[in-house]
Amino acid sequence: MKFLRQTYESFRFAWQALRSNLLRTTLSLLGVTIGIFAIIAVFTIVDSLERNIRESLSFIGDKVVYVQKWPWGFGGEYQWWKYFQRPEPNMKEYRFLSEKLENASAVVAMDFKGNITVKNGNNSIRSLIQGTTLDYNQISDVPVTQGRYFSSQEIDAARNVAIIGADIAETLFPNQTPVGKEFKINGLKYTVIGVQERKGESLLNFGGNPDTKCIIPIGAFAKMYHSINPSIDIAVKGYDWDEGMMEMENEIRGLLRTRRGLKPLQDDNFAINRPEAAANAISGIFAVLTIAGWVIGSFSILVGGFGIANIMFVSVKERTNLIGIQKSLGAKNYVILFQFLFEAVFLSLIGGGVGIFLVYLLSFMQLGSIDVVLTTANIMLGLGVASIIGIVSGILPALSAARLDPVIAIRSK
Repeated sequence: MKFLRQTYESFRFAWQALRSNLLRTTLSLLGVTIGIFAIIAVFTIVDSLERNIRESLSFIGDKVVYVQKWPWGFGGEYQWWKYFQRPEPNMKEYRFLSEKLENASAVVAMDFKGNITVKNGNNSIRSLIQGTTLDYNQISDVPVTQGRYFSSQEIDAARNVAIIGADIAETLFPNQTPVGKEFKINGLKYTVIGVQERKGESLLNFGGNPDTKCIIPIGAFAKMYHSINPSIDIAVKGYDWDEGMMEMENEIRGLLRTRRGLKPLQDDNFAINRPEAAANAISGIFAVLTIAGWVIGSFSILVGGFGIANIMFVSVKERTNLIGIQKSLGAKNYVILFQFLFEAVFLSLIGGGVGIFLVYLLSFMQLGSIDVVLTTANIMLGLGVASIIGIVSGILPALSAARLDPVIAIRSK
């Protein structure tokens, strides 16, 4: 009960100081407001960017590796001349891996052709055409809202059937049900068997935007764009028990090296790419941005801390007589210390709260395809930083107030 009464008195003193010197207090807290705004805004935008990108990465599969000619390059010198003469993965290697791999739950062959016009009468749209095998829906998310996924007969017979994106469905078949209807790719008729759920805009679209993608059997894709033995990408999905997918990756490497006749001392002439490598590279970039946000915000917070310390020293000077009276009536040093320290924290929290509120307003702004969300963790971080600044800025003024001699303090007025 005593603690609550002391807290209330400290709150009342802080509020009176704020009201009596509103302009001075506002100007002094501006540094804290700007600093907290800078830090939390950077954290919020970085978190939103990272979440957006990781959602994009989810479309290229979880626990999946890609066997390709070219390794994915993230930073450093990309030695393309080492990879230029590598052979392309092909359908024979896909079938070989599909038959031999024991540590894989799914093996998929796929290839892409971008910026292709698909038509239905006078309606047309540019699309990404993707040819794939049956297990593609096991390595990547294919949410079909209308119709169905491919059957094994359609894939094996390379039939002209397609699963189309939401934008394609709306453009080619306005106010119609697309399933069962025909459209043309490169002059060839294809029948729609499914429509994917709308994904919407995304900052990055690894593997293409599903809304403007046509997925067809890889045999049908090869008839349009390749010979009988096209170059492809091979995607392999591991089991949950394979921690880090090391068993699967080592098996892929051993099988392909044997298949391609590589000697023990020869380097791999293929790349095994992991989507998480892209995520880790992006996380590294975001870490730099986060540090930059701390640095930028720290300068403003430092200025704000000096402002709060100045307010508190002035407040101690103005209330010296009152402090003497409180001590003469039996107030302990820690009570006086707590009053001024609480006041400093309270003022700092006001500045931090305004900064967080500005970030909250920022979350209503449309930043392209990025959905900016102010998380509870970032709110707590902002309030925590503001509290620390209040404690650091107020400790010296509070100590000076607590150490005042009551007799001298009373005579000061």
